[in-house]
Amino acid sequence: MADCLAIGETPDILFWVGCAGSFDDRAKRISKAFSEILTKVGIKFAILGQEEACTGDPAKRAGNEFLFQMMAYQNIQVLNGYEVKRIVTACPHCFNTLKNEYPELGGNYEVIHHTQLLQDLIDQGKIKISDASEFKGKRVTYHDSCYLGRANDVYEAPRSVLAALDVDLSEMGRSKKTGLCCGAGGAQMFKEEEHGTIRINAERAKEALDTKAEIIVANCPFCTTMLEDGVKSFEKQDEVKVLDIVELLNSSMK
Repeated sequence: MADCLAIGETPDILFWVGCAGSFDDRAKRISKAFSEILTKVGIKFAILGQEEACTGDPAKRAGNEFLFQMMAYQNIQVLNGYEVKRIVTACPHCFNTLKNEYPELGGNYEVIHHTQLLQDLIDQGKIKISDASEFKGKRVTYHDSCYLGRANDVYEAPRSVLAALDVDLSEMGRSKKTGLCCGAGGAQMFKEEEHGTIRINAERAKEALDTKAEIIVANCPFCTTMLEDGVKSFEKQDEVKVLDIVELLNSSMK
């Protein structure tokens, strides 16, 4: 954004990369795939770079409201300073926080998840799928992340993208409003495990594996990590891939 401002350009959207998308090696590949799609379709986008801080979602979920508000105010100052109007993010945690919790602190923006933007681009004919897509006809299952699904009722956008990819979608027993968490939400990613009989990500991975899918599709960097670890716990990582929806789309575009 700073570089755009310096040359007098205004990007169409701000891509909020998020902590995982910036620093986690696996999630960086998701950020890169999404950036490549935006570039291919000619959308002018910018990022905040080093001016972007964590949205504060983990702090808020862990109960530290004071820290959350400090982080949020810092981000809001930066965003408002650049007069940002439209934000897209590949992380449902960032999406939910920016969309639903920043407004009461003075941060009012149009916030969309990458699956919503991808659906719009497909509907407008700006994204065209290659007939030679390696995923065409592949059996896949789709995991509804909590903060995109139950928290914001976004169920159809990702499924519309999968329909455009012409995959064979096999839904898990628990999906949409009854979907099961991957085990990372609510700051659980960052705390010690509690006593129980099975890890949540293993339980969810088993539900996905039971569909006999070749690919488990996610829309969240945390879900991707948790499901990959769950698949590994069953030693199925060589047979079943866990991919973000943008990774499928990016390699399938004409």
